[in-house]
Amino acid sequence: MTKVPRLLRPIGLRLFFLFVTFLAADVLLAPVAVFAARNPITGVLAGFAVAGAALVLYVRLVGWLEQRPVTELDRTTMREGLLRGLWTGLALFSALMLLIVVSNGWRFGGYGSIGDMIATFGLMAGVATLEELLFRGVLFRIVEEWAGTVVALVVSATFFGGLHLLNPGATLWGALAIAVEAGLLLGAAYVLFRNLWVPIGLHLGWNFAESGIFGATTSGSSGTVGGLLTGTPHGPAIVSGGGFGPEASIYAVLVCLTAAYFLLRTARRRGLVHRASWR
Repeated sequence: MTKVPRLLRPIGLRLFFLFVTFLAADVLLAPVAVFAARNPITGVLAGFAVAGAALVLYVRLVGWLEQRPVTELDRTTMREGLLRGLWTGLALFSALMLLIVVSNGWRFGGYGSIGDMIATFGLMAGVATLEELLFRGVLFRIVEEWAGTVVALVVSATFFGGLHLLNPGATLWGALAIAVEAGLLLGAAYVLFRNLWVPIGLHLGWNFAESGIFGATTSGSSGTVGGLLTGTPHGPAIVSGGGFGPEASIYAVLVCLTAAYFLLRTARRRGLVHRASWR
């Protein structure tokens, strides 16, 4: 490997450099996936191409900058990690929708299309990969290295929720809910499994179920193309999530907090919760 410039060796500068790089990748590549998702074939091809490009960039850049094997993206754990996360995300969001429907917070309108469902899967594959590399691979991992697991969870969840304030239908409550539920849950998944495949799969499974299966708005975004079913929120927004989508439902916060609690409790028992290096 080539020598790392002295300027990028301190942990703070390394964090800043990687965060800006992958934030730029998110800003530049996510719209490509959104545009391509107008068609199921281009949606899948572009989504997977975006995900692949981001993964290669992460492995090459982090491996060079930190002069180490990038074990958090070890290919031997890829299949198991992605599938574990994917099925967990699908199950958690399905449980959330069951609670909302039982509480009369959602009205199904009929069927969408299989083509839209396929296109949404491709889109969400790209989006989930980009966001997990940025927030768990860079922000959470490096902050945890310096300040410990608890601080890393708070910082990464706060930034994750804040990013969603930029979505067209964003609300302050919706961003706060995203920070608490998804920020903590995805961080907890990384803490327990110590790879990025599980958070990527979990993020993909949740988003795909939300838009690709149930046809709901994801995090107040206008970039989703629809899914297998159609429906609209009904009743109080605190139950249905309103225009932001089901993620702004109080049930989403409770479901994800419960899952995050069990993941972190298991991680703590296994000695995977880290303390600050400067203590």
